[in-house]
Amino acid sequence: MGGTNSGVGLRVAAIALACTLSTLAADRLVVSGPPGIPGGRLVAALRTDPRTLNWAVASDSASREVLGFLMADLIHINRQTQKTEPALARSWKVSPDGRRWTLELRRGIQFSDGHPFDADDVVFTFQVIYDPKLNSPQRDLLLLDGKPIAVRKLDPWHVEFVLPEPRAVADRLFDSVYILPRHLLEPLWKAGKLADAWTVSTPPAGIAGLGPFRLKSYTAGQEIVLERNPYFWKVDAKGQSLPYLDSVRLLVVGTEDNQVLRFQAGETDLINRVGARNFAVLEREAKQRGYAMQDLGASLETSFLVFNLGAAPSPEIAARQVFLKRTEFRQAVSAAIDRAAMVRLIYDGRANPLAGPVAPGNRAWVDSQLPPPVRSLDRARQLLSAAGFQLRGATLFDPAGAPVEFTIIVSNTNPERQQMAAMIQDDLKALGMRVHVAPMDFRSLGERVQGTRQFEAALLSLGSPDADPNPSLAVFLSSAGNHLWNPLQKTPATPWEAEIDSLMRRQQVTLDYAARKNLFDRVQRILVENQPMIALVSPNILVGANSNLRNFRPALLEPFTTWNPDEFYWSHPTPGAGR
Repeated sequence: MGGTNSGVGLRVAAIALACTLSTLAADRLVVSGPPGIPGGRLVAALRTDPRTLNWAVASDSASREVLGFLMADLIHINRQTQKTEPALARSWKVSPDGRRWTLELRRGIQFSDGHPFDADDVVFTFQVIYDPKLNSPQRDLLLLDGKPIAVRKLDPWHVEFVLPEPRAVADRLFDSVYILPRHLLEPLWKAGKLADAWTVSTPPAGIAGLGPFRLKSYTAGQEIVLERNPYFWKVDAKGQSLPYLDSVRLLVVGTEDNQVLRFQAGETDLINRVGARNFAVLEREAKQRGYAMQDLGASLETSFLVFNLGAAPSPEIAARQVFLKRTEFRQAVSAAIDRAAMVRLIYDGRANPLAGPVAPGNRAWVDSQLPPPVRSLDRARQLLSAAGFQLRGATLFDPAGAPVEFTIIVSNTNPERQQMAAMIQDDLKALGMRVHVAPMDFRSLGERVQGTRQFEAALLSLGSPDADPNPSLAVFLSSAGNHLWNPLQKTPATPWEAEIDSLMRRQQVTLDYAARKNLFDRVQRILVENQPMIALVSPNILVGANSNLRNFRPALLEPFTTWNPDEFYWSHPTPGAGR
């Protein structure tokens, strides 16, 4: 028995030595800017629990936010400059025809469990994404005209990507494609169990990434604790390993009001997605309480009312779809909504009414020729009358003779959206429609919209990790899982959806910006004409942070405040929060 233990000890020592040598030889990325001070802990808040810690199947914002601390990509979009920069890929070469991309990977770096990273992990990640059985939400972003990118390992440190056709801004497609650990996940993938891997109940030791932090503990409904990844591959100008912080604690707070109270009390160190009225309160108390607030202006976020236009899961929803599927009905609803009042009453002017599906903050891609949204009950009534709807007394009846009645589901943790739903309810009452509002927890709402399809209308919002149109493919393509009004279509259900599919695929392979812009402008106009998702308002980005937190550089692209957590440090590190 003693000899066996000695052999195990020798093997452990050999592995430790190999890891040490690998770390010493690691090709680290040196970040710009003055060096920081190691130590301390950051405390932030999440509105809801993440639905998963498995990037391959993640689609909700809470999961993406947590995964941003744990994972890393090959080429990264700097959220502040909006330009691409090296990450796990130290460099890349592109063939003259723009189709063949050869990425050179960083050598000697490791996952957060100490296992070496190489080209096999990259190839495995793309195999997973393209697996039709898994139906990854990321898959649609990486298809060109329905065709996958060919991925081939050249050697342990070089990977070749061959695009079916040249793609506009192809370097940007690698952003947020988080590289998965083959050594942990390949057996599950081969067994057909990857979709159920890395749930929120998975032990921390079973999860590994290449991000600045790794999971230490997770208590559902309460907190997620992350610890510094000792194998992280970035250093500062002095050679200090990043991240500077020892740990990050993410509190699950449930509502914005709870988030604000925690921030006011100094229990959290930064605040994100704060509403306009709470922002005004926080701004008045900022100096006294030791934090600073910032209004970054127009965002890329869009809120919208989406209708269920797909296969009805129940007779009740099928009955509502008699009118929900009529274009004139949706156009009338859009015409009746007072977006200007929403901006004034809900956002205190810190938002913009939306004319279409792209927010005005996205100056490079918004169609500025779309007419501004102006409420017109007269136009709404004309559209309904022409389509065979009839107003009898105070009740509107659809062409089949049934009263127009439907329910909007909305997150119970977002007070602005609940207020918007109430205003829509009141706006549509003027047309004789009976609208119900059903607040529910975000997890249940997401399951209804993207799972069971048990909803008639939902009030949601979308953001984007990039200003470019390509990340929106998962929303606009009829075959995509985030095509919220009718997802995963085998063939387009309507001619206008078929046209959007064609336009979005054409802009993918169009290299000239002006030509791409014309194609994407047409997509925006088709969506405004058909209104499957009625664009409402785009809120300003309102954020705040402890005044002692350094390298806090909020940006217009998601995740706004936590895109560079590896560079955060305290001017005076403490064991707890910085205040």
